[in-house]
Amino acid sequence: MGQEEELLRIARKLEKMVARKNTEGALDLLKKLNSCEMSIQLLQTTRIGVAVNGVRKHCSDKEVVSLAKVLIRNWKRLLDSPAPPKGEKGEKRVKAKKKEKRLDCSSWKPETSLSPPRKKRMEEPKDRSNSSKSKVETPRTPSSPSSPTFAPSVCLLAPCYLTGDSVRDKCVEMLSAALKADDDYKDYGINCDKMASEIEDHIYQELKSTDMKYRNRVRSRISNLKDPRNPGLRRNVLSGAISAGLIAKMTAEEMASDELRELRNAMTQEAIREHQMAKTGGTTTDLFQCSKCKKKNCTYNQVQTRSADEPMTTFVLCNECGNRWKFC
Repeated sequence: MGQEEELLRIARKLEKMVARKNTEGALDLLKKLNSCEMSIQLLQTTRIGVAVNGVRKHCSDKEVVSLAKVLIRNWKRLLDSPAPPKGEKGEKRVKAKKKEKRLDCSSWKPETSLSPPRKKRMEEPKDRSNSSKSKVETPRTPSSPSSPTFAPSVCLLAPCYLTGDSVRDKCVEMLSAALKADDDYKDYGINCDKMASEIEDHIYQELKSTDMKYRNRVRSRISNLKDPRNPGLRRNVLSGAISAGLIAKMTAEEMASDELRELRNAMTQEAIREHQMAKTGGTTTDLFQCSKCKKKNCTYNQVQTRSADEPMTTFVLCNECGNRWKFC
């Protein structure tokens, strides 16, 4: 029996257990799944994840629920992980991206020490006396990525804002560029280099190093200040409503726009309601018909999601295929 047939057999057993509301023996099946080497193709063809999730929702055994959560979490990581690029060019591309994201500037050398391109060397004349007079073509630098990086470059800051550390100086320069993301910074009459230097200094004084935590903190400030969907944050910093010390310590939630904050609150409330429904278990009924599998083996819950004078919201779960829907 192949691995795919074995997974299909286990999935059918788990679905029957959920339908009969008797999950005895589910722990042994989940242990077999934990020892199997899973792939994205097997997850998609066997739909084993749906069966395991059904056991997690309807089983009262804590050990079974815990193992089911571990399996679902591991499979979700497998689905979310990007597929590796194929071929030698793909491997080189990955290595190049990793090298570009490195923040250590210790191995950087001035641009003048770079060797000329291979093509230019081949075109040089054989006479070495004349080759010294030919101009060496400067290699073109690749375009900068959308996310902020700390690649070494010529620093354009005034000497009074330099810290003597190449990483810190680059952070100040990028923070200043983020504050100048729109031309309206001129209306505030603020020295963006000075303000960026103050923000960076607050971050450095708190973290005491330029490690990954420091760099991630700087990156989050830059991304939020440059976000076109949240211009109010940058304007509040420029106007002084948000001080340099405060923006240096704000969390991602605190820097988010009002629209994003409302969306996160709505998602949190929805998660709380689903958690409440999972705790209550629900009532089995055949009054509702599933729109997907057309069967009437359903479980429903009623939750007061609006004001007290409004009718309750009914949440229905199909015990056959796992489909969910709601109505008032």
